[in-house]
Amino acid sequence: MMNIPDGKLPTLALLNASVPPDLDARQVAKVWFSAFSTAIGSGDVQAIVSLLLPDSYWRDMLALTWDFRTFHGQDKISTFLKDQLPLTKMGNLTLRDDDYLGLSKPYPDVAWISMFFDFETGVGIGSGIIRLVPTASGDWKAHVVYTNLEDLKGFPEKMNALRDDNVNHASWAQDRREAMKFKDKEPAVLIVGGSQSGLMIAARLKAFGIPALVVEKTPRIGDNWRNRYQALCLHDPVWYDHMPYMPSLLTSRFPSTWPVYCPAGKLANWLEYYAEAMELPVWTSSTVASASQDSNNMWHVTVMCDDGSKRTFVVKHLIFATGFSGSSYDLPNIPGLNKFKGPYLHSSQHKRAIDHAGKKVVVIGACTSAHDIARDYYTHGVDVTMVQRGPTYIMGIKNGWGVFFKGTYEEGGPPVDIADRLSASFPYHMSTEYSQRKVKEVAELDRDTLDGLRSVGFRLFDGINGTGSSLLARIKAGGYYLDTGTCQLVIDKKIKLKNDSRIAEIKENSLKFENGSEVPADVIIFATGLADISSEIRRICSQDVGKKLKKIWGLSSEGEINGAWGDLGIPNLWMMCGNLAMGRFHSKHIALQIKAMEEGVFGRRYTNPNE
Repeated sequence: MMNIPDGKLPTLALLNASVPPDLDARQVAKVWFSAFSTAIGSGDVQAIVSLLLPDSYWRDMLALTWDFRTFHGQDKISTFLKDQLPLTKMGNLTLRDDDYLGLSKPYPDVAWISMFFDFETGVGIGSGIIRLVPTASGDWKAHVVYTNLEDLKGFPEKMNALRDDNVNHASWAQDRREAMKFKDKEPAVLIVGGSQSGLMIAARLKAFGIPALVVEKTPRIGDNWRNRYQALCLHDPVWYDHMPYMPSLLTSRFPSTWPVYCPAGKLANWLEYYAEAMELPVWTSSTVASASQDSNNMWHVTVMCDDGSKRTFVVKHLIFATGFSGSSYDLPNIPGLNKFKGPYLHSSQHKRAIDHAGKKVVVIGACTSAHDIARDYYTHGVDVTMVQRGPTYIMGIKNGWGVFFKGTYEEGGPPVDIADRLSASFPYHMSTEYSQRKVKEVAELDRDTLDGLRSVGFRLFDGINGTGSSLLARIKAGGYYLDTGTCQLVIDKKIKLKNDSRIAEIKENSLKFENGSEVPADVIIFATGLADISSEIRRICSQDVGKKLKKIWGLSSEGEINGAWGDLGIPNLWMMCGNLAMGRFHSKHIALQIKAMEEGVFGRRYTNPNE
């Protein structure tokens, strides 16, 4: 496991500071921002850095680095600014005098003044967030500066401008069918995968005027959700999962009747509707057989079509939106598996619990899929045992999201575009202690459930460095379960638990453990995770591409997610992945990069020569 920095909160005790009772937070912010704007305008890096804490962070998404970077400490920030300010020509800074400007006290010993601001670069329009904290001298200094590219000058993201004002729509259906064929002009971008990630990036590209084709292997859009186990339900709340442009970029909300936790089948239908409503070109029942890149960095992509024909596209950009669930899997190497008489399958192959009615089912694993599937079996009267191989982080969704999403993704909360940027303004390594505190809050609220799990021997832990699911999701993409009710079934022993010994071997009708005990089994479900997210790229592309491909997922030394939405080490190759919220936010980042490249205004990704 990688070494995660402490990421301590700038507490009042650590800063040896206090907040004056008569503080005029808005005035403090305006005075500080005026000095910051002046220093940026003159390119005075020393003056800029003097406005920051020694232990400060500057996180940039494309605006100043054409990359996803986080710089920690005055020295690194100073080097970055000296290198990039002359190139990017950051200027025209404007403070937003709105409801988000003011003092916040997330904890009694933590206080900061938050502010949103807007700025320009030579080629782009950006937004940012700054949080100031008090110091022993009475001055307020920035603990975090976040900058984000929002648009390109001269090439705006078109939303309402895409409306068709033609009154005679008699030919609409035929025109759309013809456009979907890409007979006369090939797309600039080919997207592999037509689930939420593929559809969101296709919608973003359309808004930037870039023709793209989505290739989806299943017969219907949404089938990757529709065809998974029937009990599957999102564990994220609806206000976290909105999609771009529905009904507008500022709200992007599902209908008000939408359930807080959406069933997979309902989401599948919504994705199908989304593609239709946004008029996105998607080829279903079609597969990308191979892709290779020529000396001009053009991608030659062979697609096997639904009618059995084959077509090769030559496109500038190739985006993989195959996600984690589209990745391959490896079953654990357990002796004797080939001798097992009953069926055994990976959790991604599981469909319906009733298929195994009257059987004894063993689910190997104790994270999200394992809990969901075990609950499905119990609900349908099937004898089920969960085999826990390692400790699991457990968080009740009602208590947990109420704590973690307070002030951002909640009913009646800010618009999602604001919430996305507020969330992004907390660099992962910076927010370690912040997450630790929230995990402890949730654990106290979940005390009865956690104590109940301990009473039956379920092994718990509080995540990497005590950060709950936050770092587990970004580093391992697993290791946790956001409880929707299954934990009580484990506590009540309605779902049996086996975790007192490691599996030694699999016999014809049972699992034998190292302590000599056995668990009878007619069916084995391996809820043991998926393979490398890059497996689809390596399968479809050439070996040369596979050798050059950078790591995807997990955190870099700066605390940024590797590879996703940015540089993969291969020109014009992209990976679009993550949950619905990540897809909504970062789909625009990929679209901005592609648009900048297509229009010849993309700069260079920042690399410090001394790194």
